[in-house]
Amino acid sequence: MTRASNAALLSGLIFPGTGHMALRHYWRGSVLVGVALVALAVIIPSVFQRALLIVDRINAGDVPADFADIVQMATATTGGSNSAAESAALIMLLICWLVGIVDSYRLGVSDRS
Repeated sequence: MTRASNAALLSGLIFPGTGHMALRHYWRGSVLVGVALVALAVIIPSVFQRALLIVDRINAGDVPADFADIVQMATATTGGSNSAAESAALIMLLICWLVGIVDSYRLGVSDRS
């Protein structure tokens, strides 16, 4: 497997920016890791809050412990300003992941020559 493929797989399967780090492009990798971590810092608290609300409703007996009901509650949109921030953070995370894969592959190919 080539360096370009390894770098792309690292960025795609592990975390955005890890392929850049493996190719010794530390600045680019650090930027991707940093942006991805900020995006996760926005997304994760609301996911935990939503999960705790679902668990509380199950424990209270309001919702049966049925997989379909839990999925429906988890995917229901809450709206509000947090939802817009979460959506923007999710889009930024996906962009970081795609840029990390494509750019690390491109850098791996160009470093060979």
